[in-house]
Amino acid sequence: MIDIRIPGFKHMQLENLVLDFNGTLACDGILAEGVRDLLAQLSRDLEIHVVTADTHGNAADTCNGLPCRLVVLPEGDQDVSKRDYVRKLGAGRTVCIGNGRNDRLMVREAAIGICVIGEEGASTETAAAAHIVCRSAGEALSLLVHTKRLVATLRS
Repeated sequence: MIDIRIPGFKHMQLENLVLDFNGTLACDGILAEGVRDLLAQLSRDLEIHVVTADTHGNAADTCNGLPCRLVVLPEGDQDVSKRDYVRKLGAGRTVCIGNGRNDRLMVREAAIGICVIGEEGASTETAAAAHIVCRSAGEALSLLVHTKRLVATLRS
């Protein structure tokens, strides 16, 4: 668990990290540099879930060996499925990171929602729903390793 108090924002006891795969952790189905090590580090404090549409069909192979639970969603209403997954985990205890339009509801629902604007770009709806916007998965994950960055960004 990550216990963090952000003045003027909220006090959170974070237990879960829910991530999109393509466009967030990976580009063109290839895991971003440094992500594997950051996920290993974060897995000591958070239960990690990768919830994906699996656009390139290789999420299972790529996530093999990562400290995460992989959920590949069927087509149709993936935005709602991702949001409902976060609700089931407990949105108030969950950080969500995504970039696509189908991530907007889970990012909005989360205790902390982060939008990654990487090489694939990002949906403006997801960026608007996020508490924080980052340039890469590495930057987004590093916020959870170095939590004072969250305090600096989100405090009133």
